[in-house]
Amino acid sequence: MDDTVVLSAPLFSDMESEESKALFASMVPVELSRGDVLFREGEPGDRLYVIAQGKIKLGRRSSDGRENLLSILGPGEMFGELSLFDPGPRTATASSVSEALIYELRHQALVQWIAQHPSVATTLLGALARRLRRTNETLADLVFSDVPGRVAKALLDLSNRFGETNDEGVRVAHDLTQEELAQLVGASRETVNKALADFATRGWVRREGRAVVLLDLDRLERRAR
Repeated sequence: MDDTVVLSAPLFSDMESEESKALFASMVPVELSRGDVLFREGEPGDRLYVIAQGKIKLGRRSSDGRENLLSILGPGEMFGELSLFDPGPRTATASSVSEALIYELRHQALVQWIAQHPSVATTLLGALARRLRRTNETLADLVFSDVPGRVAKALLDLSNRFGETNDEGVRVAHDLTQEELAQLVGASRETVNKALADFATRGWVRREGRAVVLLDLDRLERRAR
């Protein structure tokens, strides 16, 4: 396959072309079907992953069985790098929401690479900082935003990463079930469906199974504030 998508990940951003290709050659491809679990919360973390195709969800489960989705990741994004700086159990469960192809890099191989290319560590820390910033924004939204506002913001975020512009607006093939979308927003499925139905009635969106067409981005952006 074309390795351009993988090489666009933050891991490779400060490397020379030959260095990037050498590191990529040491990575192992993993193919996943929808619903496959890559690793579970609490398991030892010993490798980093970069997504080449498909989507991966990261989620946590509470003691009473409720699940919360922390994020949905797509091509060119990476995850699992926390284990490099803080070896220990995985803090989330990673599973595929569509057929996916990812590349894994074992902890020891990454440590050796960073020893030879120290700037990679700075790049990875930057990626972790951006993820922490996004987590803080999510926590603030749960406190200060109502469910419709969080739904609008989630749709806009998904459109920025997975959307395809057409004559009507932006079509977002998110591949999420209604329950998964609700978990991503941090609300009940019924409440999220009510918000989506309201958006559709107003002409802001059109639902298409596991996809949604954003018809009025301006209105959604105002509702997300």
